[in-house]
Amino acid sequence: MSVRCLALAILAAGLLAGTHVFAQEDKKTDEDKPADPDTGESTVEEKTLGLLPNPFQKKYGIKFAATYIGETLGNVSGGLKQGAIYEGRLNLAVDVDLQKLAGIDKLTFHANMFQIHGEGLSRNYLDNLFVVSGIEALPSTRLYEAYFEKQWGNKKISLKFGQLAADSEFFNTKYTDVFTNASMGWPAITSLDLPSGGPSPPLAAMGTRLLLNITDQLSVLGGIFDGNQAGPGPGDPQQRNRYGVNFRINDPPLLLGQIQYAWNNKKGDPNLAGQIKFGGWRHFGPFSDLQLASNGVSLAAPISSGAPLMLAGDVGGWAVFEQQIYRVPKNDDRGIGVFARVSGAPADRNLIDLYADAGLEFIGLSDKRPDDKFGVAAGYAHVSKRAQALDADYRALVGPAWPVRSFEGLLTAVYQYQLRDGWTLQPNFQYVIHPGGGATDPAGPMRGKALKNAVVFGLRTTMKF
Repeated sequence: MSVRCLALAILAAGLLAGTHVFAQEDKKTDEDKPADPDTGESTVEEKTLGLLPNPFQKKYGIKFAATYIGETLGNVSGGLKQGAIYEGRLNLAVDVDLQKLAGIDKLTFHANMFQIHGEGLSRNYLDNLFVVSGIEALPSTRLYEAYFEKQWGNKKISLKFGQLAADSEFFNTKYTDVFTNASMGWPAITSLDLPSGGPSPPLAAMGTRLLLNITDQLSVLGGIFDGNQAGPGPGDPQQRNRYGVNFRINDPPLLLGQIQYAWNNKKGDPNLAGQIKFGGWRHFGPFSDLQLASNGVSLAAPISSGAPLMLAGDVGGWAVFEQQIYRVPKNDDRGIGVFARVSGAPADRNLIDLYADAGLEFIGLSDKRPDDKFGVAAGYAHVSKRAQALDADYRALVGPAWPVRSFEGLLTAVYQYQLRDGWTLQPNFQYVIHPGGGATDPAGPMRGKALKNAVVFGLRTTMKF
């Protein structure tokens, strides 16, 4: 079935289901609004510096938003080499309420673009799997998301279509918003296993997403995306889709699905809120075997054809748990929350076959600092058995000193200090265990180089205008 046919099927399902909806009570956290890709805050209702005028919002429903993130990061030991970088990203967004503008009931439009500058620490100094910054990308000015959203009932059904990202809704938890490591948003297993990193920063994909709020606690989320938003070819996907305007729809599709159940999630509920999610992906494209060549021998063997054996499709699954364990009295959001995520995928075609992370977030515990946050987390990404087998083949053929990759681990701590509404500072620490799984990719430019644990310090500032 083509991407277009599947998209039409989801659209039809949404239209039919829209005739059987009823009102939904407000939740403690509204996850239906367009979200800033880094802060997780709504681009419609947010705390800002108040410097960006919005004269058309009240009458015409047109709102502009601008966020600048700048950070310096440095690794004092380990990785490929030691050094420090500065990188930044300007995010310009527009949200349009088409009910106010054109009288179209419950239809909105959202778009945003990135201006990315600086060099990445992971790319140039670490060569690790847990990319140390969520804004790290090749310098460019690119379109990110551009989509319409139609709702039926009181947010019981929501349909998005256009160029979309998946990381803000699938495989996510709200208790990672304080962290600056990229994998605390869109996990390393999906960013490394899916073509072009999957629909996540800095490359969104053409697709459609359907959300059904079956009850106030139970919801189902499904999406179909173009399975390779940069298109096939050699080199970095960000170079193949440099400006974010490829708008590809003919690649083998990527399906994402998730069911989620929440408790104590209504506004004003004095009990501790929590949520559990189960989901997975199915990709219909070809994938390379990580050990075997097309002629059936190891890719490390001298008689190898040099081209990997191609395998049909890919699947993966995940589970997410989050729970508020302490709540500041008479406040829905302030308190302490814990989260845990785990995911798996087949070892023969995926670099990461097992992934897990967990952590705590402390939110506004002090009445004097109600908007400050502090988080600690740990992550684990297991290099698949098939990739390890390839390393073992190189060890047998090249020499006993050839490193065999095993896993990469992450320990991180971040404090978010609010200087004023719309302006924060985030000193952060990251300890990367076995960068790259302990060695560089044997097929990469620095093939098979053993990498030592890395210590990374950083300081980020975020300004919402």
